Amino acid sequence: MLRIAVQLYSVRDLMESDFEGPIRKVKEFGYDGVEFAGLFGKEPAYIKGLLAELDLVPLSAHVPYVAMMADPKKVLGDYAEIGCKFVAIPYLTEEFRPGGEKFDEFLVNVKMLGELANELGMTLLYHNHEFEFEKVDGKYALDILYDTVSADLLQTQIDTCWVHVAGENPPAYIRKYKGRAPVVHLKDYFRKGNVVRPYSLIGLADDEKEAKDPEAFFEFRSLGQGLQDFPPIIEAAKDAGATWVVVEQDSPAAGKTSLQSAKESIDYLKTLAL
Repeated sequence: MLRIAVQLYSVRDLMESDFEGPIRKVKEFGYDGVEFAGLFGKEPAYIKGLLAELDLVPLSAHVPYVAMMADPKKVLGDYAEIGCKFVAIPYLTEEFRPGGEKFDEFLVNVKMLGELANELGMTLLYHNHEFEFEKVDGKYALDILYDTVSADLLQTQIDTCWVHVAGENPPAYIRKYKGRAPVVHLKDYFRKGNVVRPYSLIGLADDEKEAKDPEAFFEFRSLGQGLQDFPPIIEAAKDAGATWVVVEQDSPAAGKTSLQSAKESIDYLKTLAL
């Protein structure tokens, strides 16, 4: 049976001014755990105590690669103190990706980070977007990353939305990494026309290399309200050995709040056989 966490990035609009409020609400909604996207200046001991009080699992955290490298022992140590089971690199800027000028440097460092995470009782993950599905020498950059770094040092956190946006089949791609996919990201979206990488919605710059269709439209949506077909994704996650799924919605759909979206998503998941 899969357990359900929520990526707190989904409610980041509330976290700065009211750290506890959104966490208490997602517990009320029925989430089993949380995945962090920053600690908002709070101390690890305080966060650990809060989650223990609420009986919420501190499943994982998204920590930018550059932030990890600034002080690996302190940064990873903080999440280990909170009790996180996983820590994920949420994306890589272009120079660190396969084919980039600093990819070799990244390989050395990611192995170090994976080893350190293991020493602290955690597992290092990589969370994809769509841009890792560009090919380098005929092979997806994401596959190059996983082929180059061993599974004991780096496992997958497949974001099923971006797999679909990239033109791949999410269930098939999850199964491709059977045994290396402990946590799967669930995210829904709707698109119309030729949206060229809607990264402004996730706080990254849009790619300006291609002309944009003025009629094109892209929107993140609560689970079950977009283009994703989730029952096969859930089955693939279980087949691949995942134990957790994480709900992530980068921004609410028009007319919705972030908390409303988080509730709609878990209410939808409760209708499925997890």
